Amino acid sequence: MSDIIIGIDLGTTNSEVAVVQAGRPHIIEVDGAEILPSVVGLADDGTLLVGRSARNQYALYPDRTVRSVKRRMGEDVRLPMGDQDYTPQEISALILRRLKKAAEDYLGQPVAKAVITVPAYFSDAQRQATREAGGLADLDVVRIINEPTAAALAYEVDHKEPKNILVYDLGGGTFDVSVVRLSQDVTEVLASHGNNHLGGDDFDAKLVEHVTTHLKEQAGIDPSDDRSAMARIVRACETAKITLSDAPFSRIEEEYLLEKDGEPVHLSLELERIEYEDMITGYIDETLEAAHTALKGAGLAATDIREILLVGGATRTPLIRQRLERELGMQPRSELDPDLCVAAGAAIQAAVISGQQVARVLVDVTPYTFGTSAWAELNGEPYPYTFIPLIRKNTPIPVTKSEAFDTMHDGQRAIEVQIYQGEDPDALNNTKIGSFRIEGLSDVPAGNVIVTTFALDVNGILNVTSREKRTGLEKQITIDNATARFEQQELEAARKRLSVLTEDEPQDEDAPSERRETVQAQALIEKAERLMENANAEDKEDLVNLVEAVRDALADGDADATERAVTELSDLIYYLES
Repeated sequence: MSDIIIGIDLGTTNSEVAVVQAGRPHIIEVDGAEILPSVVGLADDGTLLVGRSARNQYALYPDRTVRSVKRRMGEDVRLPMGDQDYTPQEISALILRRLKKAAEDYLGQPVAKAVITVPAYFSDAQRQATREAGGLADLDVVRIINEPTAAALAYEVDHKEPKNILVYDLGGGTFDVSVVRLSQDVTEVLASHGNNHLGGDDFDAKLVEHVTTHLKEQAGIDPSDDRSAMARIVRACETAKITLSDAPFSRIEEEYLLEKDGEPVHLSLELERIEYEDMITGYIDETLEAAHTALKGAGLAATDIREILLVGGATRTPLIRQRLERELGMQPRSELDPDLCVAAGAAIQAAVISGQQVARVLVDVTPYTFGTSAWAELNGEPYPYTFIPLIRKNTPIPVTKSEAFDTMHDGQRAIEVQIYQGEDPDALNNTKIGSFRIEGLSDVPAGNVIVTTFALDVNGILNVTSREKRTGLEKQITIDNATARFEQQELEAARKRLSVLTEDEPQDEDAPSERRETVQAQALIEKAERLMENANAEDKEDLVNLVEAVRDALADGDADATERAVTELSDLIYYLES
């Protein structure tokens, strides 16, 4: 295990790390759990908090806590935390460092390399930002693979016969579907499709909308402007959604939710599963359309699919399984934990790269078409921004494609190369992801040949080169969307900022962690006692009970009981003050 490579699922809500041992993937526990909340924060003494402790303090100190950073990857933004702000890459790097340390503690040796998963529809900018986060965490990201691909590896590690499978991955905020062919120890992604703005959060939003409408109609009050009430409604709807996965009904009861004309307004509403399913049918229809699009892209019919694999927490919704079975004629598989199988697949790919005996070779595809623009005929008319695809969607990667273009004018000494990502024949309707200019071309008549090459590597990073054929004059770039990339000096500055946060991290995590939890518990108790002064009777009773539970656990020295009580009290404070 001298050159061990770990697998990491860097998620929006939670993250996991895994490694293959004895031919099988093993999820490594972080702070006693297989799932690490993707939350980063600072304690009141400036100590860095990553994971559960950061999540638990969010209710108290949202101004010095960052969560859901994955949604900001690839954006040129700064995220405030305490009295400083950080890039998404820097925050993600802190999560990756915690996962890396957990792996080192478990394995008893340093870890320097990782395979990291990303959504299939992550753009080039987002993939590059993920690599940069790995670098800031002192990890050599040897491969970036799509999450559905990783899930296929986890499910099919022991497959014997050639077959085609469909991976249906519906998480909290993203959806991907991939058609994968397994044959002769090769996993080949034939086609991918999806929507990186569709997920279980949209299901929650439909329930929240339903509850809000109910309050307007039955009580004549709109809760939308009351943050505390809306936070309670959101939490109640999330709970109801989970309940409806196993039961036909769920009742939402929230007493003293609002006040109208000096009188309290209580929420009491029963939800039927069929009612909930009607709300989300449109979203599920969209996912099924995406599945058929992926099948078409792979050149297959539903009858060519042998298995359907379910990935992502939202796939626990019964209607999804029913619709997939009805549409594709087979019952989906879901024997693996949908929240852990992606990390397991990343570990399997890591094992393949490190030379371990794992019967799998990964062949991935690009979920996008990449190309440039040029004067050409569009809809029967010459048009200066006609999209010229070079690398087509669903092409296996790594891949290199070139195309020749001619200059338009005599003596043309410069050209502007625009790079786009998309499927529309009009380049202006696609996403521009980069550009560069070549100057000093030969002073020759029109028709001077310029060869443009697109090279897409296994990490989904695109390199573009344009070269004057007659002289070899060329210009090249790694597609560097200005909203996503770090220059070297920015990388160094980021490393220094992160080192300030991490240089004082104790090597012995246990005792400092206990002290932090005690301090946090006391702070929560004080916060709860302040809230009691203005809380309604029911909320006050809940606060009193949870405060007593925290105090009892602290007095008994029971770390597990303390953690449970602190988490429950933190959750209550969160929706009372949100």
